[in-house]
Amino acid sequence: MKLTLKVWRQDNVNDPGRFETYEATDVKDEMSFLEMLDAVNENLIESGHEPIVFDSDCREGICGTCGLMINGQAHGPQKGTTTCQLHMRKFHDGETVTIEPFRAAAFPVVKDLMVDRSAFDAIVQSGGFITADTGGARDANEILIPKTAADASMDAAGCIGCGACVAACPNGAGQLFTSAKLAHLGLLPQGQAERWKRTEDMVETMEMFFGSCTNYGECQEACPKEIPIDFIAMMNRDYLKSKLKNRKLSGQKY
Repeated sequence: MKLTLKVWRQDNVNDPGRFETYEATDVKDEMSFLEMLDAVNENLIESGHEPIVFDSDCREGICGTCGLMINGQAHGPQKGTTTCQLHMRKFHDGETVTIEPFRAAAFPVVKDLMVDRSAFDAIVQSGGFITADTGGARDANEILIPKTAADASMDAAGCIGCGACVAACPNGAGQLFTSAKLAHLGLLPQGQAERWKRTEDMVETMEMFFGSCTNYGECQEACPKEIPIDFIAMMNRDYLKSKLKNRKLSGQKY
């Protein structure tokens, strides 16, 4: 298979960037999308040109670093799939494929197809954890958890922080990521002690970087782990409750 690639090249965050065209030849159906880019980069290096910069790590759909916009779709045309799990059999011989970085104000381009997703880190650092100030942790099996709660928490914990939800959203909103990180803790007994402080801190940190959710639903369609927007509704409900409960805890008057 032979493909024409229109690849976004950008030297740094201040560079305006441009598309450059490359030919990908001898592309095998069983190649992953990243393996195809590896082959293109080998040819560029051999010919004395600078390789295309892109992120990858585990290449197993777990780490979330490989996100690319492929023909205008986050992670490409196959639903529920990360870029590293997308195989070239989804494309046709002679096709032109446009490859861009995830485009969002909160994700500045580092170089070429690599973006800085540290805005997600800031959200998690603001409260996406459970602290234990004294004593040891109880054995998890000692705590009885309803199966529906455990299943929903595991669904939320499936978020790999790739940023596809943000890239697909017309508003560049980060609600699906934030709500997933809140839900996988907030649905479990272990997460209840800090639930309201966590919710307020994480949501307000999110609002510093990302746009507002207006229920387009593009986020759940682009999510490689198919996390539903139901978690956003849960987050919005908990945020309203947290403002009330945290104000009472602080002794503020209405």
